[in-house]
Amino acid sequence: MNCLNQRVIAVWAACSIAVIAPRASSAENWPQWRGPFFNGSTTEKNLPDKWSETENIVWKAPLPGQSGATPVVWGNSIFVSSPDAQKNLLLLCIDRRDGKGRWQKQVAVGNRQQGNNNMASPSPVTDGRRVYVIFGTGDLTAFDFSGQELWTRNLAKEYGRFANMWQYGASPLLFKGRLYIQVLQRNPPPPDYTHAIDDKPERESFILCLDPKTGKNIWRHVRPTDAIGESKEAYTTPIPYEGKNGSEIIVLGGDYVTAHDATTGDELWRCGGLNSKKNIWWRTVTSPVAADGFIYVSAPKREPLLAVKDGGAGLVTDTHIAWKLTEYSTDVCTPLYYQNKLFVLDGDRQMMTCLNPKTGEKIWQGNLGLREIIRASPTGADGKIYCISEKGNVVILDAVNEFKILATIPMSGEPCRSSIVASGGQLFIRTAENLYCIGKK
Repeated sequence: MNCLNQRVIAVWAACSIAVIAPRASSAENWPQWRGPFFNGSTTEKNLPDKWSETENIVWKAPLPGQSGATPVVWGNSIFVSSPDAQKNLLLLCIDRRDGKGRWQKQVAVGNRQQGNNNMASPSPVTDGRRVYVIFGTGDLTAFDFSGQELWTRNLAKEYGRFANMWQYGASPLLFKGRLYIQVLQRNPPPPDYTHAIDDKPERESFILCLDPKTGKNIWRHVRPTDAIGESKEAYTTPIPYEGKNGSEIIVLGGDYVTAHDATTGDELWRCGGLNSKKNIWWRTVTSPVAADGFIYVSAPKREPLLAVKDGGAGLVTDTHIAWKLTEYSTDVCTPLYYQNKLFVLDGDRQMMTCLNPKTGEKIWQGNLGLREIIRASPTGADGKIYCISEKGNVVILDAVNEFKILATIPMSGEPCRSSIVASGGQLFIRTAENLYCIGKK
């Protein structure tokens, strides 16, 4: 994405915030899983770099269950998806001023745990008027900010139960007044995928574009792949991109990254090189990141991260891969683009690498000092990078030209797999038990 296009997206996001939800001029919403710019960063300032049980915790709100879903924030409303002890699947609205619940809605029933994921893994998304949430059951529902249901659909009943080994995990995407849903899954579902067995023997991987006001289809694009076995499956979230081909939706999974016309769903280009070993178990977890004319995609199992040049047509594997990161790439944590740098976190080995995003040149690399797995993706804000381990230890790095740990802060309530959110001068951290609001006092 060139500088002009990057500013266009920033202006579009800022204008939406200003028109729909008047609030402090310095505050920025966090409306989607990877934030206002779809890359894990925000322009928020004056964020805390130290806190404890007695310092800088504004409030702590108990949650009904654990999930890797990240909260989304708009003005004084925080939306969180969660299961409860009765296996109901819920959307909660919390008041950011005091942490008290405004409303709680049951969207579906039948939570199921598989590995680190459950049916509440996708994050909600909001446009400031409505909030949208999808669960692994296929239930997709829209609410207004008062909690009134506006429409609901069950995509699993329409197209077949989702055939993902570790449960469905893609979050919805809102872009230019349209709602996008990605389903990349295995076909046919194996017999041991008991959660995916129904009267539909075949499964298609697809991208669905909806009218967010009505929930009705605008288009549905079937996305083919020659991947095999579990490698057809992905837990990634699509991102938008403004490039040489216009408005695109970038999709990663099934051994390829593809770009689709945002208006029609037509595939514009695809790039392989993400499963050179043709491994049957090469499921994809990390979402793509885009900036300055490149799309950054991570191959599974810490295989190379690829920088793919934009503006291609057809199959571009042999022509558009600009550079690769082969050392300490990432398997689960989605990379962060912040302050014109690309940050890649190897959550298994706790190594952060800072790269020049145009050349792949390593600027710095360092170990976070933890012997703990990290599954949450890093967040960039206020000149800092915020990371959290599964055990709830937060590591804050200085996002400058050298590796520097500013603080390591323990928090209780593991497992913690939700990425840290920054909005309105505060941090929002989800643990297995609570949602914390952290800010300077």
